[in-house]
Amino acid sequence: MADVPPPAPQLQVDIDPAKADGSYSNLAFLHLSASEFILDFARMMPGVPRAKVHDRIILTPQGAKGLLRLLETNVKNFEEQHGEIKDPRQSNANPIGFQSSPGAGDAPGTG
Repeated sequence: MADVPPPAPQLQVDIDPAKADGSYSNLAFLHLSASEFILDFARMMPGVPRAKVHDRIILTPQGAKGLLRLLETNVKNFEEQHGEIKDPRQSNANPIGFQSSPGAGDAPGTG
């Protein structure tokens, strides 16, 4: 009989009640360094010329790649259940929202 490894312990995660409601964002900026991916999540409101960053997430390159995989898998699953997510850049909608620009992520403040 082969040795069966013990099951991995389940990860337990706590969330601060003040953060549990989440934070809405319709604009993101990506800043890169040799060792970090810095994601700033902001809100932009129609008719207001300034956006305010509400959350900043700092990831290692490995963490960023893991997040990319997690998002790819879950966007695919979402679209299988609910249909294709439309790209706002392909409509005449107001340009507020997550956008990318040429060279996004190349320098602070882009993306």
